[in-house]
Amino acid sequence: MSDYILELKNVTKEFPGVKALDNVQLKVRKGSVHALMGENGAGKSTLMKIIIGMYTPDTGEIFFDGEKIKFNNINDSLDKGISMIHQELSPIPEMTIAENIFLGREPTYGKSGLVNNRELYQMTRDLLKSLEINLDPKTKMIDLSIANTQMVEIAKAISFDSKLVIMDEPTSAITEKEVAQLFKMIRSLKEKGVGIIYITHKMSELYEIADDISVFRDGQYIGTDRAADMEKDRLIKMMVGRELNQVFNKPDSKIGEVALSVKNLRHEGSFKDVNFQVRKGEIVCFAGLMGAGRTEVMETIFGVKSAHEGEVYVHGKQVNIKSPQDAIKNNLGFLTEDRKLTGLFLPLSVRENMITVNIDQYISMGLLNYKKVKSDCQTQKESLRIKTPNIDQIVENLSGGNQQKVLLARWLLKNPDILFLDEPTRGIDVGAKSEFYNIIFELASQGKAIVVVSSEMAEILGLCDRVIVMHEGKITGELSREEANQEKIMQYATGQAENVEKSNEISDAEKIV
Repeated sequence: MSDYILELKNVTKEFPGVKALDNVQLKVRKGSVHALMGENGAGKSTLMKIIIGMYTPDTGEIFFDGEKIKFNNINDSLDKGISMIHQELSPIPEMTIAENIFLGREPTYGKSGLVNNRELYQMTRDLLKSLEINLDPKTKMIDLSIANTQMVEIAKAISFDSKLVIMDEPTSAITEKEVAQLFKMIRSLKEKGVGIIYITHKMSELYEIADDISVFRDGQYIGTDRAADMEKDRLIKMMVGRELNQVFNKPDSKIGEVALSVKNLRHEGSFKDVNFQVRKGEIVCFAGLMGAGRTEVMETIFGVKSAHEGEVYVHGKQVNIKSPQDAIKNNLGFLTEDRKLTGLFLPLSVRENMITVNIDQYISMGLLNYKKVKSDCQTQKESLRIKTPNIDQIVENLSGGNQQKVLLARWLLKNPDILFLDEPTRGIDVGAKSEFYNIIFELASQGKAIVVVSSEMAEILGLCDRVIVMHEGKITGELSREEANQEKIMQYATGQAENVEKSNEISDAEKIV
């Protein structure tokens, strides 16, 4: 019997214009967590789709539990004992949690084929309870937050009782509490001998949960080592092919006059009494736990949601923003949290996605100036290092990180004065993050007012000139770059403001002493 649950040998996969995988290999030990690391576009997702039968490799061999296999579709891999948690969530919104988890596997009344709903909901209830997920099986998916949707996807993958579970960015949309819960599930699966392939861009959780690490770069296999022997600097160098000495290289900011002022903003059921300002050249971060209301504030300012009370001023002038179109006319830009649901037009090309909010500037006498469109989009592709054969590639075919760059390019072409970035580096590798941060710093140096919503503490502390913290729909604290630290931010984020004030008083007393 092999010690490996999965072995891939000399796997190659080509698409028109790009070699996604070039003679790669992978070995996953039984009862272990094998982290798969690499920049966006390294070939990780393509390899996972080959493992589960979505793609057929051009060359190479796959062995599962010691047996050479060839999957023609996802059902083949499920039948053998392989399940996957996908990075991009795709629930059926109008169906319940139970119906989503056991879709196609519903218990029935004998040969009648009718679904036994009582048993279905009890099975789901038992599964969620065993995983310590406190959700009602009868809740429709459309009514769940992104974090809870992610937990349902995790439960669904585990429900197949698989020998190998692939987890693609499983913590990208969940809180620290839920991450701890997931890691508990993973350790339980390991004890049962289940192999786990774990894809993440979060270094902190990588070393907490991984046993082995394999690195891919530009479609090629770079190497594998035990996690305990893989130093962080060595890992980053293997991933990006170069050293990243400073992920955050924040220059001194020249902060000017107030660009955006928000007064007493309220959206019933989401947040209230929100007051803040952002100046030209300033980067302001909104921190807080899931459900704090940060995204809802940005969506209300941008006209996605209606304000029930409050005023918004742009460059000192009160504006009445009722829709995103109004926001864009007032030189606001918004890179949304969910690039696939609210950002991209997936069936359209990279070029078409880039120009959607700025198409008017390319039209003259009713005709599209294709030459200028091509030139501007090609410039963005090159400056942002978007990995795509050409700008006419369908954006759905790009990796998550490159899709995010396309969204950023859209707003760079529009050149707004005020830019909202909601979780801009979610699902982005460390090399691309460094590039994103430098772009943000450059935009601030040009005098743009930038608001960043982030759930990553290192990002908040490394990017921002000021940190505004929210808890349960209210702003609970505001910290300068010098004042901000992880402890203070978390105290404000959990509503423990009194502890922060006491901590500040002690610090002041210590200074006096």
